[in-house]
Amino acid sequence: MNKNLVYLCLLLLVSVASCSFTNKSFENPDKDKLLIDLISYVLDRAHYNPKDINDQFSQKVFDNFIETIDPTKRYFLNSDIEEFNKYRLEIDDQIKNTDISFFNLVHDRLNQRMNEAKKIYQEVLDKPFNFTKSESINIDYKNQEFVSNKKALKERWRLQLKYASIDDYGDKLDDKESKKSKKEIEKEVRLSTKETLDEFFDFVDDLNRKDWFSQYINSIVEGFDPHTFYFAPQDKERFDMRMSGQFEGIGARLVKRRGQIKITEVISGGPVWRGNLLQVGDEITKVAQEKEEAVNVVGMRLDDAVKLIKGPKGTKVILTVKRVNGLIEEVAVVRDVVVLEESYAKSAKVNDGNKTYGIINLPSFYANFKDYDQKNAAADVKEEIIRLKKQGMDGLILDLRDNGGGSLKTVVDMAGLFIEDGPIVQVLSTGNRKKIHEDKDERIFWDGPLVVMVNELSASASEILAAAMQDYKRGIVLGSKQTFGKGTVQNVLELDGLVRNNEHGKLGALKLTIQKFYRINGGSTQLEGVKSDIPVVDQYSYIDIGERDQNNPLPWDKISAAYYDIWDGYIDYDKTIEKSRKRMANNPQLKLIDENAKWIKKQRDQKVYSLQIDVYNKETEQKKKKLEYFDKIYKYQTDLSFQSLPYELDLIKKDSILKMRRERWHKSLGKDVYIEEAIEVLKDLQMNNVRKNGLASSVKG
Repeated sequence: MNKNLVYLCLLLLVSVASCSFTNKSFENPDKDKLLIDLISYVLDRAHYNPKDINDQFSQKVFDNFIETIDPTKRYFLNSDIEEFNKYRLEIDDQIKNTDISFFNLVHDRLNQRMNEAKKIYQEVLDKPFNFTKSESINIDYKNQEFVSNKKALKERWRLQLKYASIDDYGDKLDDKESKKSKKEIEKEVRLSTKETLDEFFDFVDDLNRKDWFSQYINSIVEGFDPHTFYFAPQDKERFDMRMSGQFEGIGARLVKRRGQIKITEVISGGPVWRGNLLQVGDEITKVAQEKEEAVNVVGMRLDDAVKLIKGPKGTKVILTVKRVNGLIEEVAVVRDVVVLEESYAKSAKVNDGNKTYGIINLPSFYANFKDYDQKNAAADVKEEIIRLKKQGMDGLILDLRDNGGGSLKTVVDMAGLFIEDGPIVQVLSTGNRKKIHEDKDERIFWDGPLVVMVNELSASASEILAAAMQDYKRGIVLGSKQTFGKGTVQNVLELDGLVRNNEHGKLGALKLTIQKFYRINGGSTQLEGVKSDIPVVDQYSYIDIGERDQNNPLPWDKISAAYYDIWDGYIDYDKTIEKSRKRMANNPQLKLIDENAKWIKKQRDQKVYSLQIDVYNKETEQKKKKLEYFDKIYKYQTDLSFQSLPYELDLIKKDSILKMRRERWHKSLGKDVYIEEAIEVLKDLQMNNVRKNGLASSVKG
C-alpha cells in the first residue's frame, strides 16, 4: 500500500472515529440502518468521484435492486412493482435518513412470492410438457414487463421450465441405445428439472435477511462505479483468500445438496490431502472442536458449517463423516495453511531448435496484505525468471490473459524486474493529487526479449504492466485489440473500526474506488484499455465484456506524462511488430477463430427460441454442424512441446494432482496459436549488445 493511500485511510479512520469531519456518530441500534449510515458517509468522503444522492440516483438504485433479485421476472407481479414505485424517487431521502422502508417492503414481498413460486414450479412440473406444440420463448427478460396476474406468472414459469428441459429431452431422444418411450423420457426430464429447482430453493431457503440486505447495499454502492462493492463478513474472508491465494483450514471444498454437506474437491497439499483423510463424495454430518461437543451440520447453512470446519493453523477439528460406501467414522484433522496452487505464478520452458524460451503464466497480481513479504506475485515471478535463466532462456513470454489484476504494489515491483529504474504508473487521488509510483531498484532480472500476452479480460494491474512495458518499448504486447479498460484503484476498508462500542459483531468491509491510474505517457487505461502492438482476434472479440460495458464507469481522461527513458535494448522492435502483423493477417487458424467469434456473437444475440421439439432439434442440429466445423480450432497443434522446470519435476513425483494439472496446461499451450506466434516474435527480436545500461532516448512530459 503506498504512502498516500495509507495516509488517506488513516485520515478517514481517525476522522470518523473522532468525528472531526462531523458531529455525527455511528451508534444506531439497528445494524441495517447503521450500515446504511456508515457506508453512505464513507462514500461521500472517500470515494474518488462522489455522487449526488438525488432522485436520479434513487431511480438507478430502485431498478438495480429489483433486477438483481428478480432478473427473469418470475417472482414479482406488476402490481408489486406499482406498489414499490412509490419509493422510486424516495430512496435518496431514505439513505440520508437511514430509513429502510423500501428494502423491508421488497424483502417481505420477495419472501412471499418465492414461497408461492415453490408451489408454482411443482404444479407446472406435475404435468407433462407438450413438446410437439408450436410455441416459443423470449429470454430477453430485461426488456419484458412484469406479468399482471398469477395465471400469467404461472405461464411464464411453464415456458421457462420447458425451455430448461427441452435440450435434455432432445438429447435423450437422440440416444440410439435407449429403449425408453417418449413418454418415459419426458417424465424423466421433468423430474430432473424438478431436482434442479429443489436444489436452487434449498439454497435460497438458506439465505438470511442479511444476505438480501447485502444485495440492497450493493445496489446503492454500485451506483458510484462498477468496482465499489460491499463485502458482508463472510464475503470479505473469501476476498482475502482470493487475493492471497491461501487460507487456514482443512483443505477441502464443500457444497450443500439436499441438506447434506459434501466434499467436492480435496485441495492438493492441504491437511486432508496429505493425510488421505477424506475423498470427494464424503458427507460431513457433525463437527466438533477439540474437547468440545459435536455440532450436527445436517441442514445447516453452508457458510455456518464452513465456519465450524475452518480455523487457525495448528488447531484440531473432529469430523463425523459418512463415507461414499456408507461407513460412518470420525476423522481428526489438524488445520494448516492451505495454498491454492493454481492461484499462483507457474512457468514452463520450450525448446525450439538451439533456442530455449520461457513462459510464465500469472493468474492475478496476488499479495498477502497482512504480510506482503510472505507471498506476492512479484517475488514469485522473479523466482521463476531466475529458474528459467538457469535453463538458458533466450526469450520470455509473460502471459496475463484472463488476469483481472490485484495489488498495485505488486505490479510496480514486477515491472521493475524488466527495467533498470523509472516510473511505472501515475496515480491521481481525490483532489487531483498526483503520485508517480517508481521502480527504484536498479537491478534488472530479465533484460532479454519480452512478449506480454493479454486479452479482453486482462484488467487493472495487468493493464498497468502491459502499458508500462509498451511505453518503455521494453516488451511487445500481443493479444486482443484492447484490454478490459479498468483504470481505477480500490481500497478495502474494514468497517468495524469506524464504530465506537460496536455491539453488532462484524460489519464487513467496503471496497471503494479512491484513485485513478494513468500510464507514464499520461493516458488513462480507463475504458480504452491497452491497445495491443500485435492485435489478434479471439473468442471475445465481438462480445461486450469490457469496462465500457459496465454500469456507471468513470470517464476516460489524460494527465501530463511522467519523465522516463525508452528502453534501447532492441534493434528491430518496430520491424518485429510489422512482421508479426503480416503473419497474423494470413494465419488460417486466426481466420477460423474470427469466424467462430462472429458466430458466437450471433448466438448470444439470439433471444427467441422455439419450444417445439422438431424445430428445436433442427436448430440444434444446425448448431452442432457449426460446432463440428469450429472444432478444428481445438484440434490445432503446434510443433512446440513444453516442460516443467527441474524443481517442479521433483514436486510432481510426489503430487499426482499437480502432475495432472501441469500435463493439462502443457497440452493446452501446445495447441495455442497465440503462444506459437509469441515464440516467433521472440525469435525476431534482436538485442542491442551495446545498450547503455538498457536505457536511451528520453521522453519528457
